[in-house]
Amino acid sequence: MKRSTDDIGEKLQAKKPVFLTKAEREQLALKRRQDEFDEQKRRSEQLLLQNNPNSSSSKPPLSSDDASRHHRSSRDYDRDRDRDRRDRDRDRDRDRERERERERERDSERRNRDRERDEEHKARERARLEKLAEREREKELEAIKEQYLGSKKPKKRVIKPSEKFRFSFDWENTEDTSRDMNILYQNPHEARLLFGRGFRAGMDRREQKKLAAKNEKELRDEIRKKDGIEERPEEAAAQRLKEEAADMYDTFDMRVDRHWSEKKLEEMTERDWRIFREDFNISYKGSKIPRPMRSWVESKLSSELLKAVERAGYKTPSPIQMAAIPLGLQQRDVIGVAETGSGKTAAFVLPMLTYITRLPPISEENEAEGPYAVVMAPTRELAQQIEEETVKFAHYLGIKVVSIVGGQSIEEQGFKIRQGCEVVIATPGRLIDCLERRYAVLNQCNYVVLDEADRMIDMGFEPQVVGVLDAMPSSNFKPENEDEELDEKRIYRTTYMFSATMPPAVERLARKYLRNPVVVTIGTAGKATDLITQHVIMVKESEKMSRLQKLLDELVDKTAIVFINTKKSADFVSKTLEKSGYRVTTLHGGKSQEQREISLEGFRTKRFNVLVATDVAGRGIDIPDVAHVINYDMPGNIEMYTHRIGRTGRAGKTGIATTFLTLHDTDVFYDLKQMLTQSNSPVPPELARHEASKFKPGSIPDRPPRRNDTVFAH
Repeated sequence: MKRSTDDIGEKLQAKKPVFLTKAEREQLALKRRQDEFDEQKRRSEQLLLQNNPNSSSSKPPLSSDDASRHHRSSRDYDRDRDRDRRDRDRDRDRDRERERERERERDSERRNRDRERDEEHKARERARLEKLAEREREKELEAIKEQYLGSKKPKKRVIKPSEKFRFSFDWENTEDTSRDMNILYQNPHEARLLFGRGFRAGMDRREQKKLAAKNEKELRDEIRKKDGIEERPEEAAAQRLKEEAADMYDTFDMRVDRHWSEKKLEEMTERDWRIFREDFNISYKGSKIPRPMRSWVESKLSSELLKAVERAGYKTPSPIQMAAIPLGLQQRDVIGVAETGSGKTAAFVLPMLTYITRLPPISEENEAEGPYAVVMAPTRELAQQIEEETVKFAHYLGIKVVSIVGGQSIEEQGFKIRQGCEVVIATPGRLIDCLERRYAVLNQCNYVVLDEADRMIDMGFEPQVVGVLDAMPSSNFKPENEDEELDEKRIYRTTYMFSATMPPAVERLARKYLRNPVVVTIGTAGKATDLITQHVIMVKESEKMSRLQKLLDELVDKTAIVFINTKKSADFVSKTLEKSGYRVTTLHGGKSQEQREISLEGFRTKRFNVLVATDVAGRGIDIPDVAHVINYDMPGNIEMYTHRIGRTGRAGKTGIATTFLTLHDTDVFYDLKQMLTQSNSPVPPELARHEASKFKPGSIPDRPPRRNDTVFAH
């Protein structure tokens, strides 16, 4: 048993592998190579002997040199063969390696494709699950809404029996059997827009009559030709009469076929007056309104006033003058809402002077009772401008005009009033001072004009305006009842109120102090005249000065007003422009009265061609030929914007208004966009897209209308 175990151990030891060193392995390899070489050599010799069995006998034995050469050549041969084999092995290994590399690349591409496919599948699955979740959420919300608000079932449309059996009046052209009979029906008359002003529905009845007569003649000629009958003289005479009648056709339709401008005053019909009002964009609100005047000749003004109008160079009246002067001559209370620069001053000055000429002249007996008429304006410059206009129109009447404004000696102004004057033109603050100090009284003042009433209210002059109106005699108000006849011998108080816009405070004043007023609106309230081209540019604050200088360089010999919001900024802009070589003057509330007058006079005479101003110059001031108004700062409200740009485009001339808009002016974006849209002016895309331009400030755009709310009461 022991021996058998030893035998097994020996066998296992024999089978156990022996580990050789590197040197031993090299030695074994060399030995193996030598053995192989010897074996190969032996084989080749045997093969040689087999091929040449007689060679050993026939050939002499090789010499030692030959043997060594033969041995050397066979060794070279063997070396070459070994090298070839190695090269072949190396090439085979390289091909195998390349094949393995290609296989690896194919595997990586396949793996990438599989990964992408998996990711795409996962994304699709995720999107599907999200959509399902969204749908579930919507369903849940709908269920909650239905539970609390009740379900909305679409109403089924009930078709009325009258609709079910409605007769269709349409027919095809092929059904018209009269077409080939009469030429008239082949070209039916149609109403043509803007064709022949004055034709009813655009139909020319005279042409229709002529066409009918011509068609009848041709038809009769054709019938006679067919039947071979000659035309009788009486038939020819009757036909001739018809043609003449068509030529002479002149019913009521044709009497109005001339334009109103070609007619005399007595020929004007109600329809002509309507067209006249439409042409000049005049609209009235009130009762017993007189006809507007078409020209100065038809105005019923005195010859002295007409002469003064001609001397002032007024060729034709403006729309506000056409509408307001006839009302003023009837001593009606008027609210005039007109575009800026539309000639409002003459519209109230001329009726006022007509009223004063009917009163006894101011003398020593009545000069202490005060003036006959008072005109109030918001700013000194506007008051002085009205004074100039009034003096111009009163040239041939000998009427004395006094202006009472701040910045001048109140004692001197009081002295002028006490010396006697028919008209006082004043700013509300200074006039109330004069009344309180007893420098002036208004005991016989029955004619009052509030020019730029909305601006006076804006500037906080409402208490002063009310104080002046209350200082006038109250016994001469017109009766409340508009149907009551006015006593022609008696003098009633006449109040004129002019405003470019109609805010609530102005309406409140009108209700209290005006009796049955006629509201005259020219164009649209609070809208700039169509003669002004409006440009709005979105800029950064830092870009304003360079843009301004670029605009001023384009002026050449024209004038421009640059509006700024604050006095400090106005002075800064003015100095900067002056350093750049522009002829600049400044106008704002910080200047003394004398400085303001010098600035305005220099600008009017074109000694300066750029006026940098605050809102003091924004209203009413009329400087002829202002080519360009530039809003360097956008004003805080759209009314002020209207008045500012109204400094250009006056008295029928065109003008340009450019406004620099920044993102700090969002409060005005909505109103400005509306105004630009109404006047067909370009709206910059930044303004159109801005959120603030889509909703009126103060409104909440996100909240749905209240009518959609459902109220549940327990």
